[in-house]
Amino acid sequence: MICPLFIVSWLSLTPVVVQAADLPLQKGQGQFETGNYREAAATLRAATGEVSRNAQLQYWLARCYYELRDYDHAVTYAENAVSLDPQNSEYHQWLGRAYGGKAKESRSFFLARKVRREFEEAVRRKPSNITARRDLIDFYLEAPWIVGGDKAKAWQQAEAIAALDPVEGHLARATYWIRLEKSEQAESEYRRALDLQPQRMEPYLETADFYQERKDARMAEAVEKGARVNPLDQRLAYYRGVGRILADRQLPEAEQFLKSYLATVPQRSDFPSHASAHEWLGRLYELQGKRAEAAGEYRAALQLDPNRESARASLRRAEKP
Repeated sequence: MICPLFIVSWLSLTPVVVQAADLPLQKGQGQFETGNYREAAATLRAATGEVSRNAQLQYWLARCYYELRDYDHAVTYAENAVSLDPQNSEYHQWLGRAYGGKAKESRSFFLARKVRREFEEAVRRKPSNITARRDLIDFYLEAPWIVGGDKAKAWQQAEAIAALDPVEGHLARATYWIRLEKSEQAESEYRRALDLQPQRMEPYLETADFYQERKDARMAEAVEKGARVNPLDQRLAYYRGVGRILADRQLPEAEQFLKSYLATVPQRSDFPSHASAHEWLGRLYELQGKRAEAAGEYRAALQLDPNRESARASLRRAEKP
């Protein structure tokens, strides 16, 4: 028979453990949202000594290190989160992303198989997790067959997404056609997605990304449609700046938008990169004949992302006598 005194003592301790995790979690998440990933990681690490078996703390630590591109630590903490709460689809998804970051660095087939396994597990745990299905589509389309790449499976995931959400289905199909280098089919899917007038920002910005990649001035149309849905979205400054450069109009406004983006919006893996913003500023300065300023922006882009070949080529062009 269990002692009633023991039960009272155990129950009285439980809220203390929860509170011990709650405060640093809130503080760490706040720091994360403002782009202070190192500070957020320090806050969360300090708390793990008291509540090391809190899956949320481990998950947010993984997110912090993922943003810092420290994939070894991201994997460690994401594995901890999955171990503590194996039913959580999101934890499996982010473990897959952490494995993916590490796999790209090391070009490891072994890790690539782990990426696939975690994405598939995320979908299995929660079939309605559309972002996990999108990650799985990207994997099936980009990975070689030897580690599980499979275009037929990618299409099956796109169709499963369409059954859950018609807008997301069009976006998923567009991704499929892009990977197969069929731009017309992809553009048709994006237009069909926007024809449904989604009330969230991502479909508009994903369409804008498609036009940006093709240096198509119709990007601005998608951006302004999105602005009607959420005029306060932080990413609008970037997209409005790029749209004006592609249209070769209102270039002083484009410069202001991009500089504002760089100054006020934190670097995040799900936002346009600061390296990209610098590269577009360089293109703007080239249009204005300011070659020295353009070269400076291309160098800034390469400092943030040394593998950015488009910025490297642009820098060579800007530096030519």
